Amino acid sequence: MKIYQVTDPEFKSYGTVLEGYDFTELLAALAKTEIPESGITYVASDASLEACAVAKEMCERGFSSYPIQLGYVNGKNQVMNCLEYHKTGEFNIASDDIILILGHVWDVEGETLDSASAKAFFVPAGTGVEMFATTLHYAPFSTTEQGYRVVCVLPRGTNAPKQPLAVKTFEDKACFGTNKWLFAHPDAPEVKDGALVAVTGKNIAMEDLEF
Repeated sequence: MKIYQVTDPEFKSYGTVLEGYDFTELLAALAKTEIPESGITYVASDASLEACAVAKEMCERGFSSYPIQLGYVNGKNQVMNCLEYHKTGEFNIASDDIILILGHVWDVEGETLDSASAKAFFVPAGTGVEMFATTLHYAPFSTTEQGYRVVCVLPRGTNAPKQPLAVKTFEDKACFGTNKWLFAHPDAPEVKDGALVAVTGKNIAMEDLEF
């Protein structure tokens, strides 16, 4: 699988590079968070990140003053496992080089998603990107043994535990949390937690990518 740059035309239907923000203070605060020895750590809301001046600016400019949360995903991940989406956009600000595996919600056919429809995008350290509400995504891939730190900006409450839901549609089956719909590959650890198995094809791994 070819790795595209987020500045390439291929990224335009998935998201956009954030412009006009100064992430210096934010990335300094992120640097104080830990990278796990293995796997990933996700924190939806972190007070030290939300205290940074750029948090208010992203709320006002990026989300039109809708309440947001700033958290992080840190780790050493090199397998796709799942793809998720929200009904809102998401900002990711990368402190380290990462690779995002992305798809479109319209790639879902019937009740399955072929992993071959996904694309890989390289996000350089220090870069912020917005992923559109129609973009499928999940934990970034790490490009080094040291792992990565990434700020995640979402509407407040996103990824909180799932509330009771009457299941009437396929999308209802995929609901896995607040403002969170998740499609899992059969090999994904999330399956044991009740994630909907809907991804067919290869569980994309770092070894499948071409630099």
